[in-house]
Amino acid sequence: MSDKKVTIKDVAKASEVSIATVSQILNGNSKNFSPKTVARVLKVKEELNYVPDYFARRMVMKKSKTIGVMVPDIANPFFSTLVRGIEDVLYQENFITMLCNANEDNKKENIVLEELSRRGVDGFIIASSAINNEDIERLLVKKKHPFIILDQKSPEENSDTIRTDDFLGGQLAAQHLKELGHEKVAVVLPENATANISKRLEGFRTVYQSNVTIIDALLTKEGGRKAASELVKTDVTGIFAINDEIAFGLYLGFRQLNKNIPTDYSIIGYDNVDMCEYVTPPLTTIAQPIYELGQQTAELLLDRIENPKKERVIKKLPVNIINRFSTTHA
Repeated sequence: MSDKKVTIKDVAKASEVSIATVSQILNGNSKNFSPKTVARVLKVKEELNYVPDYFARRMVMKKSKTIGVMVPDIANPFFSTLVRGIEDVLYQENFITMLCNANEDNKKENIVLEELSRRGVDGFIIASSAINNEDIERLLVKKKHPFIILDQKSPEENSDTIRTDDFLGGQLAAQHLKELGHEKVAVVLPENATANISKRLEGFRTVYQSNVTIIDALLTKEGGRKAASELVKTDVTGIFAINDEIAFGLYLGFRQLNKNIPTDYSIIGYDNVDMCEYVTPPLTTIAQPIYELGQQTAELLLDRIENPKKERVIKKLPVNIINRFSTTHA
């Protein structure tokens, strides 16, 4: 048996049509040909087990049907849910996702963006804040790549942007703790917070102008665990963890310090990832529509690819509080 790769020329010869006809039919442009011709070409394709050459097809179609997606930490369940929303929409349109985990590394992000550009992806979704605006201008804008800035960076004039209402989310967290009678509160967040996280703190401060203790922590469970040992040195009773991952870390940290939630500390998180319902006590949190955020991001990018000259779009999705059992009256 020959191992020679079947070519489009072979399909054309067996179908008794031109190479151009086979190319048009296999690329979905069959309306100009008779049903009999289309059926014959498709049958021959299956019989010969012909697989179109990816790069040759791209040269004809001018599209790779691939979207580059960059996230800062795929281990964070927020981003895994976000990517699922993105992929589900892209799959329906026969696009695939090329996922890149940036680890908040600007150098890595630059290399990845350059490599994705070289490979000819049709668009970019940037959900990481490490890359700066100058690099976005150089790597994406000047090369006229369609892209969406998602969630973590401030909107720029040269891109579509979709985000959730982080300012309102911070307000809702503060109002909840205030209504429960907590006068001395803490916010646990990174020292160099991204734009969206800074908005959460801004919203929180509209309710608590004073008596807010700021505790520095990475956006991870380990960051939250370490923050617990700092919080026990204070007199706070209510804690706003700037994401659910920090909140889960606080659970472990306080348990190791023989502290109880919510008896000793009321904790409210942010994101509403699935695990919130599985920890004890279930976590009160600010819910973002994470999956829908991913879906709408993908839809917005696909629309931009098809309509590159349309006006810039900025979308903001709502948030709401999910009241469970990690908070109680002071």
